Amino acid sequence: MRVGLITPDPGHPLLAAATSLLTGAGHRVEVLDPASAQAPADPADVYLLKARTPRALALARQIEAGGVPVVNTSAATGRCQDRTAMAEDALRAGLPFAPTRTYASGGDLARGLAETPPPGAVVVKSRHSRKGDVVVRLDKAGQIAEFAARAAAEPYVVQDFAANPGWDHKLWAIGPHVFAALRRSELSPAAPGGGPVPLTDLPPSWPALVHQVGEVFGLDVYGVDVIDAGGGRPLIVDVNAFPGVRHQPGAPEALATLALRHAAPRP
Repeated sequence: MRVGLITPDPGHPLLAAATSLLTGAGHRVEVLDPASAQAPADPADVYLLKARTPRALALARQIEAGGVPVVNTSAATGRCQDRTAMAEDALRAGLPFAPTRTYASGGDLARGLAETPPPGAVVVKSRHSRKGDVVVRLDKAGQIAEFAARAAAEPYVVQDFAANPGWDHKLWAIGPHVFAALRRSELSPAAPGGGPVPLTDLPPSWPALVHQVGEVFGLDVYGVDVIDAGGGRPLIVDVNAFPGVRHQPGAPEALATLALRHAAPRP
């Protein structure tokens, strides 16, 4: 079997470990760097899309047009890059997703929040998810005005800040397998910390919620950022297509198995 990786970084720990398992079992792994590669004339049996740039999505679409499966699909990956669309899809499906408001610019954001002041702090994010995007907590009107004055010319989304102990639950799925970790929130002033969490330590409904997210968004490899809103009530604040899933025993094995399960049969 031939498995393709659409990524600029095949040495990423999850990909490298899955590659070792696949090649050790006699399969061939091929890498397409989306910055320079074209859709191959002789494609692999399946591709893993571990990149979310416009060029990577365009490459994945070309491969899909030839009838070759891509995990995750280009459409599902692209949908998760738009935080407005993500929130709309999640709330429409009844998921416990943080209500999200969208503004065309930092100036529009400041005017909108001045007209309808939030009940407390807000979290402002770039509408379009990407490496190095904006994720910031703003507590006062002065901070909102300062942010608007220096904000880059792009759309933003706003979520009301949910009180929490400063920890995010990072939940990941690779096919049917769910993994979890506790991480310091990037909005918390405390130092980073945390680590893997046994699923038995989570509220019992959370793993099923993760699978529901995958069904709603059409994802096979994905992450769900969850805050405990009190009493084990989950509040989803983000969904990510094909995250790193680092330091999770069993994750490389799950990814290798998933790739082979999706591979297109050869005529």
